[in-house]
Amino acid sequence: MGALNSSTAETPAKAASAQVFPLTLLCLSRSWGGLEVNTARFADWMQQRGWPVQLLTLPDAPLAARAAELAVPVVLLRNRWKAVDLGAAKRLADVLRTFGTRVLIVTRNGDLGLAVLCKTGWLPSLRLVYQQHMQLGLSKRGLLHTLRYRALDAWLTPLPGLAQQVLAKTRLPAQRLHLVPLGLELAKFEDPGCGQAQARAQLELSLPPGTVLLGLVGRFDSGKGQRFVVKALARLRQQYPQLQLLLVGESTRNEGNAYQERVLARVRALGLEQVVHVRPFTSSPEMAYRSLDIALVASTNETYGMVTLEAMAAGLPVVAAAAGGTLELVADGQTGLLFPLRDQVAFGTAIARLLHASEWATQLGQQAQAHVQATYSHQQQCALTEQVLHALTS
Repeated sequence: MGALNSSTAETPAKAASAQVFPLTLLCLSRSWGGLEVNTARFADWMQQRGWPVQLLTLPDAPLAARAAELAVPVVLLRNRWKAVDLGAAKRLADVLRTFGTRVLIVTRNGDLGLAVLCKTGWLPSLRLVYQQHMQLGLSKRGLLHTLRYRALDAWLTPLPGLAQQVLAKTRLPAQRLHLVPLGLELAKFEDPGCGQAQARAQLELSLPPGTVLLGLVGRFDSGKGQRFVVKALARLRQQYPQLQLLLVGESTRNEGNAYQERVLARVRALGLEQVVHVRPFTSSPEMAYRSLDIALVASTNETYGMVTLEAMAAGLPVVAAAAGGTLELVADGQTGLLFPLRDQVAFGTAIARLLHASEWATQLGQQAQAHVQATYSHQQQCALTEQVLHALTS
């Protein structure tokens, strides 16, 4: 991969004692999914480590409300004309000057154009960092993207596979690319403060003795695979009637409820109303994981897979579709089980293997938890990011 940077993180205490300066995060999104959740978490973590942080987002965005709950200062910014919005770029520059921002961290690819316009037009000394959350898709080696990416001082990518994609699909200088895995507050998932029975009670799940609860956490979206899992459950229950399913999430914001309604219609058509349980999104997903016996990931192309890491951090055996970033997170037969995308038979076989080998299922969960503990802590994400920030401003 060339000169990809992947330094070892400092200890949290050492990192927190280093010089800090004002940071601004930019995420002009009206949605509420992994990108936005991770942006809010990261802003909160950096603030806890002593960094002056402010977050710029759209008026009425769910991200603004969540940041306010976390006591992260929020500034609202409209960006009607996207990358050619001179007025928004000047307002952004004014906000950054007022706060004394030395580094602007952009977490949404669609905001890079505005950030680059602000830097080139008003703040040439601004350090600009892109924290990658999404795949690149098509090649970005044309003139427009090349000029845009060359204005970046650093690009933080969470997985080695994504780093290879960046180097192959862009002309970004390799020395500006840094491997910084997105992290979790692991302690919340390792010990949520209650047992499985209490977690199920809090979720108002009244399950018969001997129930094996499968679970999928994530917004209702065709790419997340809820319909696939519901159909698979109907087949599996013919042989394993102890299986039930928990779905935790809400419809993708601003896209209506059509997909969720289709999923629920499938549940009714298959006569699964009593064994498929739907609960809304929660800012404390660790309770949902504690209620489960097996975690499911059925996404068609998860860029990173924070829910996969959450389930692994909770010590659960994970059965996941072999697609996207999941292939880098789950080692088949070691930290979980992979199945070919949309393959009902292979999915059923993986579930059956865990049901027939409960001790092995427990071992898989323990190995997954150990792997996440070693690589995906929020403290490591912050410390690695701090190394980049200090290098840019030294």
